Amino acid sequence: MSSTASVSDTLTPLPPAGTAPTRYRVVRKRHPWRVVGTILAGLLIAIMAESVLTNPRWGWDTFAHWFLSPPVLAGLGRTLALTVVASALGFVLGTALALARVSGSPLLAGLAWFYTWLLRSIPLIVLLLVLYNFAYLYQSIRIGVPFTDVVFFEYPTMQLLNQTAVAVLGLSLNQAAFSSEIIRGGILAVDQGQLEAAAALGMPRRRQVWRIVLPQAMRAILPAGFNEIIGLAKGTSMVYVLALPELFYTVQVVYQRNMEVIPLLMVATVWYIIILTVLSVLQFHIERHFARGAVRTLSPTWYQRLYRRVRPPSVAVPPVPAPVPPAAAVPFPARGSWQRGPGAEVRIEGVCKQYSGHPVLQDIDLHVRPGEVLAILGPSGSGKSTLLRTINALEKVDRGLVSVDGEFIGYRRCGDTLYELKEKDILRRRIEVGMVFQNFNLFPHLTALDNVAEAPVAVRGLTRAQARAQARELLARVGLGDREAAYPRQLSGGQQQRVAIARALALNPKVLLFDEPTSALDPELVGEVLDVIKELARSGSTLVIVTHEIGFAREVADRVVFMDAGRIVESGPPAQVLNAPTQARTREFLAKVL
Repeated sequence: MSSTASVSDTLTPLPPAGTAPTRYRVVRKRHPWRVVGTILAGLLIAIMAESVLTNPRWGWDTFAHWFLSPPVLAGLGRTLALTVVASALGFVLGTALALARVSGSPLLAGLAWFYTWLLRSIPLIVLLLVLYNFAYLYQSIRIGVPFTDVVFFEYPTMQLLNQTAVAVLGLSLNQAAFSSEIIRGGILAVDQGQLEAAAALGMPRRRQVWRIVLPQAMRAILPAGFNEIIGLAKGTSMVYVLALPELFYTVQVVYQRNMEVIPLLMVATVWYIIILTVLSVLQFHIERHFARGAVRTLSPTWYQRLYRRVRPPSVAVPPVPAPVPPAAAVPFPARGSWQRGPGAEVRIEGVCKQYSGHPVLQDIDLHVRPGEVLAILGPSGSGKSTLLRTINALEKVDRGLVSVDGEFIGYRRCGDTLYELKEKDILRRRIEVGMVFQNFNLFPHLTALDNVAEAPVAVRGLTRAQARAQARELLARVGLGDREAAYPRQLSGGQQQRVAIARALALNPKVLLFDEPTSALDPELVGEVLDVIKELARSGSTLVIVTHEIGFAREVADRVVFMDAGRIVESGPPAQVLNAPTQARTREFLAKVL
């Protein structure tokens, strides 16, 4: 018998297709070193436990006597109260300091930096002693009009800053300095595109901070923030210098009387361990809350795993969801609560823009008629995206003007004089110019429904119920009616871009800007996004689209503009620019991409 035949005879034939291999026994791979490590760890734990529990010098009877004694519980209560109050005040003040550090005011940012620098430099025990002796410097605390004799409130410092007040104030001021840097780090970790997306929707600065920036920053803030709170819980022992009977000071007083040092220190240690455990459990659940949208699926908790093990098996067969039609099959109705009005006119006059002395836009003049679909083509670095961003003032021009329906985005006109607008006024005018970003820039901590509903509540004054009803309608019209509860990370690229389009449409803008809406998508997903844009082009909206899709521009655009080196090289109908360009640079570009 040949060697080939002998090998083939020993092989077990595969089961027929479609049959379950139930007759096979699966042998799991073994981890011998893991078993050895587990045994050694268990042995070490047993040795330590036996040593601690059987050594009479630990004084466990004394420990049991004092662990729940009234003096210890009273000290524990003061420790918990100081931790909670100082943490709350410290993080509120720390948030204000962090926002001041990233503000546009140099004086405010400098003052916040000085506070942080000074308080992080001073040891906590020194700060507490200085505050406790503050009456030596100022006998009374006054509130009134600075640099005058007008006084609204005056109180003796000695009576105002008692032991408890000094402990709370000192711990809070110290905590604020450290928490401000933690919060600032979280804010800086938020992607710049999130700020641009919120600004493009016209959301007020305060709402941008509280609804968009801080919720995303919390994932970076929480681990270090809870470390600070845990450190504060143990750091309350520092107030012993004020003779304030918190947990550690109470234990000190007791063991100085009965000389049972170790048992009393273990009383404090076990209570600190309990506090740490409670804070760790709280941290875990808060982090899970802010992890929504950051991960596709949250891992189950230990009690969820336990419930799944003990619950009776379910035999119900889940219903098969109805197939969802593609985006192209979901028409944009001509009537209804969402009906597009006529588009706006856009004028760009003599716009110039430089980055670090390098010209990006050079004397751009462009007129987009109401309801026109304008496609902007050109090589990378030609200034297409920068030009698009000047229309809604995400980029401030160095020279020139941009107007939408006769209103300048960044200025207020009074006769022949233009007054530069404040940021809040620019945000109001930006509402009329919707934008869909190349990288989607959806808010990852909000569901698809809330992504679409957030801006109408903030800038159009809709109630939450009205905004959510409109958002459901828009998501259905872009073919995502069944994904309203999904977070962006749970959606494909094409679905995310369609949500971004629905979000821009929710404000019913007069102009829609698309910054290479398909460049971040796989080729198979491009079609579903382009189909939605085609529907918009037929609705009468003014669309300005930066794209590399030559075929799409040929089919949808009323006019094509070709840019190179920050200038408009050629402009005209698609048939003329794409089929018979007059400029050599345009012909050279099309020869490479067609």
